[in-house]
Amino acid sequence: MAEEFSVRAEVNGVVGVLMWDGSTDVETLARAVALAATDLFGEKGLRRLEVSIPTTDPMARHALHRAGFRREGRARAAMDVGTGDHVDVDRYARLDTDSVDAPDTFSSVMDTVLPTKRMIGHVFFRDGNGRVLLLETHYKKDWELPGGVVEPGEPPRVGAEREVLEELGMSVRLGAPALVDWLPPYLGWSDAVEFIWDGGVLEQSVMDEFIREEREIRAIHWLDPADVAQHVTALSARRIALLVDGFRGFTEDGIPV
Repeated sequence: MAEEFSVRAEVNGVVGVLMWDGSTDVETLARAVALAATDLFGEKGLRRLEVSIPTTDPMARHALHRAGFRREGRARAAMDVGTGDHVDVDRYARLDTDSVDAPDTFSSVMDTVLPTKRMIGHVFFRDGNGRVLLLETHYKKDWELPGGVVEPGEPPRVGAEREVLEELGMSVRLGAPALVDWLPPYLGWSDAVEFIWDGGVLEQSVMDEFIREEREIRAIHWLDPADVAQHVTALSARRIALLVDGFRGFTEDGIPV
């Protein structure tokens, strides 16, 4: 006898948590979840529906995507699968205001589940003696070029300009990057893409006007290229050496491709 399949919801105010019992196929689950959402939003006046599924259940994941649910996060080792092992759990949710039949529904859902990468923007400055500008921060031992992580929805160029203004009080206008590098996972960070611009040679009058961002930046340093490697990561040293030598292009882990 086939196991009976059913969907139910636990409601707390305007928030509901969807669950189901029994086994079924992806089409049936997607249709059942979508119908439950329509009823709970329309008849019950709920504003939000949540679902938690183990990451080892691709069928449920695909059904939730089809029903217009967005992934909101992942809880590590949060579900006991009955063998003493624990698996990660994905939390999905759908709001009563989320589009489900609009042209952007599929892309809006996929935007929450497809891989994302950090983007970083740094600027390579020199002085009249060929020295390289590096910043020493309060939170890490290695020094780095001016710049930082690009904000969501912010072009990398604009992010680098913003970071330079925040760190040094200097307004710059950048064009095309000199170097684009893929960074492999490192020290707990996932991989990323970094853009580095050549900010050119700064006049002494410009350097005299620096306003150091004291909460983040401990000190401003000008280093001879030969001394850079002593104060930066091996990856940064490779890239700065390339820039000093006039390299322009794409690298992976600081190595030209």
